[in-house]
Amino acid sequence: MNSKEQKRLMVLASIDRGELVAKEGATLLGVSLRHFRRLQAAYRKEGAAGLAHGNRERKPVHTVSREVRERVVALAQSAAYSGCNHQHFTELLAEREAIPLSRSSVRRFLLVAGLRSPRKRRPPQHRSRRERMPQEGMLLQWDGSPHAWLEGRGPRLTLVGAIDDATGTVPAAHFRHQEDAQGYFLVLRDTLATKGVPLAVYRDRHGIFQRSVRDPWTLEEELAGQPFPTQVERCLEELGIQSIAAHSPQAKGRIERLWGTLQDRLVIELRLAGAATPEAAEAVLQAYLPRFNQQFGVPATLPGSAYRPLPPDLNLDTVCCFKYQRTVANDNTVTLGEHRLQLLPTAQRQSYVRAQIEVQERLDGSLAVYYQGQCVATKPAPATAPVLRARSGARPRGVKVVATQAPRAIVRAAKPAATHPWRQYRVTKSQNN
Repeated sequence: MNSKEQKRLMVLASIDRGELVAKEGATLLGVSLRHFRRLQAAYRKEGAAGLAHGNRERKPVHTVSREVRERVVALAQSAAYSGCNHQHFTELLAEREAIPLSRSSVRRFLLVAGLRSPRKRRPPQHRSRRERMPQEGMLLQWDGSPHAWLEGRGPRLTLVGAIDDATGTVPAAHFRHQEDAQGYFLVLRDTLATKGVPLAVYRDRHGIFQRSVRDPWTLEEELAGQPFPTQVERCLEELGIQSIAAHSPQAKGRIERLWGTLQDRLVIELRLAGAATPEAAEAVLQAYLPRFNQQFGVPATLPGSAYRPLPPDLNLDTVCCFKYQRTVANDNTVTLGEHRLQLLPTAQRQSYVRAQIEVQERLDGSLAVYYQGQCVATKPAPATAPVLRARSGARPRGVKVVATQAPRAIVRAAKPAATHPWRQYRVTKSQNN
């Protein structure tokens, strides 16, 4: 018997001996007089055994069987679910293994088996947390996260994405081989197509977004009096999106915490899907983002959306692209990298020789030439002889390539100055003679 039942036994025994009355006994036990009568009747009928709870030594109806507990521990130790935190593992058990359990039950089973959560919680730091933006679309946080997303099954990838500051949802994200401008163009294009134009983006000081102060200016920039914007910065200016630079990773802590969550959960999703290529990882990511937004999104303080609608005449291909300024050659051709385009005559101009044009490299790899805002018809120009020889690897016959050492530069002795001690010695010696 426990202490509570022993106390009841002592009081009921005193009642039978006539030392107390029922009302005093109920007061000592802290129960009502009616309930005390029930205890007294059970004691007189069954003795001390009547004071024990009726469910003692009975198996609870909602208890988890030993087989289920052993299966949960075995699954947690398997290669498929290794590295899952307790909350994510609980969700996967209900989704994939048809084992609906609470997080506290799963955590209890794993702790008894000596399996702790791999996600270590850092102690909270005392800093002032910034309030969320009140409405969706007012601020997006941009960043890239290089990580072993495929766990050795494929190449190391970088996840480039954005998170809405008000709702914590991810409007767009893509896997890239590295953090590059094209990845941010893809994220921006998806956001524009599905949501609209945000008011501002919050990003770090990567060279993709802004020129470094240590970079030397080109001649054109010196003539213009200011450095030219980067491709992403130019695109944001065309769309009227304010670009805000963070001074530390903690300043954009919302997207940093997003990477921590995805590195914990998305890695498991990629493993369970067997993704081993960037294409397969991208497919798993796009299927997982709606589930992530539904689970981790929060309602904004203000209803509605601050995303601006796209202008009806805006073509996303002409905005989310790389733009380069070129001068047309004398044969009406323009070169961009290894590509060479022939400009065709139009009603606007028969020849574009020495004209300043704009070459746009689209996200799908296609090229477009614009002159004064109008698209110019082009076709691939014939490759030059050096390019053809470089592609085929052929060299002219009879020409033998001999590796020669570069001629040594001629070093001339420096001419001594007029005040050099050697000259003073020469002057003094001539005067003495």
